[in-house]
Amino acid sequence: MSKTLVIGVGNAFRGDDGLGLFVARQLRALALNGVTVLEQSGEGTALVEAWGDAHQVIVVDAVSSGSAPGTIHRFEVVDQPLPTLFSGSSTHAFGLAEAIELARRLDRLPDQLVIYGVEGKAFELGTGLSPEVENAVKILRERISRELGQK
Repeated sequence: MSKTLVIGVGNAFRGDDGLGLFVARQLRALALNGVTVLEQSGEGTALVEAWGDAHQVIVVDAVSSGSAPGTIHRFEVVDQPLPTLFSGSSTHAFGLAEAIELARRLDRLPDQLVIYGVEGKAFELGTGLSPEVENAVKILRERISRELGQK
């Protein structure tokens, strides 16, 4: 497995909750050199297993923190937990924030772990993204490509 990993988290059948999957698919299509791109549902233990021995990991997920829809949040969480405002927004009982803290306790965090959370607008059943989140996906695709030294 590549030492650099991007994980798009979400549910494509819950509106904006699918944005992590959309970002992952767009990054995969770019065929970034040395980068493995995965799609995950967001279940915590699967995330810990997925980032396994990767050196650099970027996780992209939808959040609902009260910010304007489409707002992009970026957190480096190796040395600090995910802010509380963002830790309760998972649809899983054991989600991303819990996965980070479990991996921290087990000494299984990658050297670099960046979380991009994009503020969603609509999480109801259905496919497709709201216009605000769709715009954020385009911005985030470019930002992650640059962060990985690809552009």
